[in-house]
Amino acid sequence: MELTFNTIIDFIKNLSVPEKEEIKFILERNIDDENRSLIHKNYLNSQKELKKDKLMFSNNVDELKNTL
Repeated sequence: MELTFNTIIDFIKNLSVPEKEEIKFILERNIDDENRSLIHKNYLNSQKELKKDKLMFSNNVDELKNTL
């Protein structure tokens, strides 16, 4: 049996409410974990750029706009 997105959705629709809530909990936790991983990856990249003096800090709005 090939599991397509629609097949999975149909399967989930037939689950009980507690089972659906468990899937929701698992998905939310998984999304949170992925977001944390992305934040950590960005942090590490920023640290590397900082060490290479590639980061620019400024409190001048016009200067910041020009960097975009």
